[in-house]
Amino acid sequence: MKKIFLLLLAATSFNCFAQKTDKKLQGKIDELFKGFNGRIGIYVHDLNKNKVVAINADSIFTTASMVKMGILTGMMDKLNKGEYKYDQPIEYKDSLLYAGSDVLGSFKSGEKIELGRVIMLMLTLSDNTASLWLQSLAGGGTRINALLDSLGIKDFRVNSRTPGREANRNKYGWGQTTPYAMASLMEKIVKHEIISDSISERMLRLLGRNYWDQQAISEIPSDVFVASKNGAVNDSRGEVLFVNGHGRRYVFCICTSENKDQSWNSSNEAWVVIRKVSKLLWEYYK
Repeated sequence: MKKIFLLLLAATSFNCFAQKTDKKLQGKIDELFKGFNGRIGIYVHDLNKNKVVAINADSIFTTASMVKMGILTGMMDKLNKGEYKYDQPIEYKDSLLYAGSDVLGSFKSGEKIELGRVIMLMLTLSDNTASLWLQSLAGGGTRINALLDSLGIKDFRVNSRTPGREANRNKYGWGQTTPYAMASLMEKIVKHEIISDSISERMLRLLGRNYWDQQAISEIPSDVFVASKNGAVNDSRGEVLFVNGHGRRYVFCICTSENKDQSWNSSNEAWVVIRKVSKLLWEYYK
């Protein structure tokens, strides 16, 4: 029985990266990663040719604001079950404020806003006050994590304000993921495998309105559809993208953590690498 279990486990692990590796592309990305001052990993899936690149793709990294992909999934499940309506007004309270420069944080206590607009603020502007409010409305981190697990997303977890995950929060912050897990969630949305066709379609449209387009998105022509979520804290920068246009169709997630360069200008080492990888992928798949 134990032998059968181990064989099944091995088969499951193999299936994570069962597609053929694009060795030429992997070599090019390896070159870009050389000398990086921190931890870095990537998972790339060419959806046209079903070829992948996986470098540290099963290693755990900080999500930063990419965690909002998980919160979105939890909230959409609530909408699908009829517990909320997309256009229903909800009431903002001062107790929801997360100190910073968020748009929602400028609201007065008692003001109302449509739920769909709160979701837009979370994804488009990466508004943290909106995100924490939605995390609570979605049932909290424990419920979101259980939902992700049921969808086969095993290594993407919400840590903040989630009982039992305090040690993970201290190490990774709001959330943690592998590049493979984050890219897999995006790919499942693209393939309409999250909840329903209509829910997946709405999720993809919402993810196609990212205000923060100065890094990976900046290397892709403006007439191409891109669904994305990025995240950045002092020692971690990352992005997940679905790119579709000009005959190209691919998903990739690049994660960095423990970065030596913690600057917030465009020359930040991690952002430079992210832009170079995005440019490489766009030109490679032509």
